[in-house]
Amino acid sequence: MMKLVQTNLAPAAIGPYSQGVAVNNLFYSSGQIPLTPEGVLIEGSIEEQTHQVFRNLKAVLEEAGASLSTVVKSTVFLSDLQNFDQVNTIYGEYFGEHRPARSCVEVSKLPKGAGVEIEVIALIKS
Repeated sequence: MMKLVQTNLAPAAIGPYSQGVAVNNLFYSSGQIPLTPEGVLIEGSIEEQTHQVFRNLKAVLEEAGASLSTVVKSTVFLSDLQNFDQVNTIYGEYFGEHRPARSCVEVSKLPKGAGVEIEVIALIKS
């Protein structure tokens, strides 16, 4: 069974997609960029942007009945791979000792000119 996940604690989708989808016991998030729940882009440092992305991820994960501690895979998109160390440090702060599988790639552009986008797959808590 598939359920669309939507919360007002994260920005609404900026296109024809959902914030995330729950299928059986798995949650698949759409990529989160550094938009506030009101849809305003955080244009500050890559650190500020990354913290906003994690606030958004936590909100959609919680709405789905999951959490950062149940993430099994993440994908990090960076518009500039030179920001890898800063993003990686913050990523480690949010995941702690939990170490989901991860891919990280540099892309030429991200929506709205964001510097970072992250998507996750997580187990839904029973």
